[in-house]
Amino acid sequence: MANAGCGSLATILFSFVFQAALLKGAAQYPVVSQNLVTDNVSVVEGEMAIISCRVKDSDDSVIQLLNPNRQTIYFRDMRPLKDARFQLVNFSENELRVSLSNVSLSDEGRYVCQLYTDPPQEAYADITVLIPPGNPIIEARDEVLSEGNETEMTCTAMSSKPAATIRWMKGDKELPGKPRVELTYDKMYTVTSRLTFTVNKEDDGVPVICIVDHPAVKDFQAQKYLEVQYKPEVKIVVEFPQGLTREGENLELTCQAKGKPQPQLVSWVKVDDDVPSHAVITGGDLYIENLNKSYNGTYRCVASNSVGESFDDYILYVYDALTTTPIPTTATTTTTTTTITTTISYPEVNQDTAPSTEPAAHDSRAGEGAPRTVDHAVIGGVVAVVVFAMLCLLIVLGRYFARHKGTYFTHEAKGADDAADADTAIINAEGGHTNSDEKKEYYI
Repeated sequence: MANAGCGSLATILFSFVFQAALLKGAAQYPVVSQNLVTDNVSVVEGEMAIISCRVKDSDDSVIQLLNPNRQTIYFRDMRPLKDARFQLVNFSENELRVSLSNVSLSDEGRYVCQLYTDPPQEAYADITVLIPPGNPIIEARDEVLSEGNETEMTCTAMSSKPAATIRWMKGDKELPGKPRVELTYDKMYTVTSRLTFTVNKEDDGVPVICIVDHPAVKDFQAQKYLEVQYKPEVKIVVEFPQGLTREGENLELTCQAKGKPQPQLVSWVKVDDDVPSHAVITGGDLYIENLNKSYNGTYRCVASNSVGESFDDYILYVYDALTTTPIPTTATTTTTTTTITTTISYPEVNQDTAPSTEPAAHDSRAGEGAPRTVDHAVIGGVVAVVVFAMLCLLIVLGRYFARHKGTYFTHEAKGADDAADADTAIINAEGGHTNSDEKKEYYI
């Protein structure tokens, strides 16, 4: 034990003597050696750093490790420095590897690997201490937002080294922020990013996320959900009738309104006129019995909340009641034809019931965009007229053929070939006209 203690003491004394010699002589001009190899180290505060001094071509020269103040940490496998955080990991003729636990900011700097040759050779290992920022703090100027308004948020990452980087996300979309970096008295960095944007109703419930990027931490973020109020969305639904609105029928409309906050006031009005006196209004429902054309016009449902007011329009046009009028049958000797006619009423353009431009109104008129109904009685009437015309044509042709039938006689004189002239042939004919054949021919 005494010998071991003497050996350690001798090693330490040798190290001090060697350091003194370096200060006086060649060590004043150390050589940066390519034979010595080391690596720079980045370590998070509180964690462990590994410093390695490696020799490519060993010649049994002594290796030692110095701190940034050029104090000997290890001389060969001996530790003269009284700091138990330094521990020997490996020592051989080719490598000196030392660990430093519980690293603090004061440990940052340039460490020296030194090889005892003539002149001495040196290599350097820079230790960088990373200090993560504190939990990011996100703040909003407005807790409750209104649709269409601009708002502002800030996110702060405090006391980090190096300075952190802040990104913003709204839902799945990245937004640009305006960062500001401050260096504090303890050589730390505080970063503040400011975000300004305009909200709409689709942003309600969407998270705004502040993401902090730093070498010492991953997935460091804070978020805040948006609460956006918006004016009502109004829609009129026709409950009855499903087709055209005709005289004598009933009309039932329902007004659907939603918003944030939920609209408490929903009302019905008739544009440029009064709602019919016998109309029944129950909340968002409008009911009118026994329609007639005096009820034509634009009916508007209005809903409002603390943000604003919205409306939807329904244009009512009352058609004539659907009727079919038969024509008495007409009997003739040739054919019997029954003709059915149907009266179709088309709406006249009423300037007082023109649709509003915003929002788009529901329209009960069968105009552009509305399907036209086809009455089958019209088709039947057309077919009857065609059949009647064909029958008339057949009758006219039959009577024409009957009137052009005739009878005529032909006189062929027998022995006319032997007569000298025509008179002789007639005189010599047998039987004269009495034996002539009566022939009938018909011309078509």
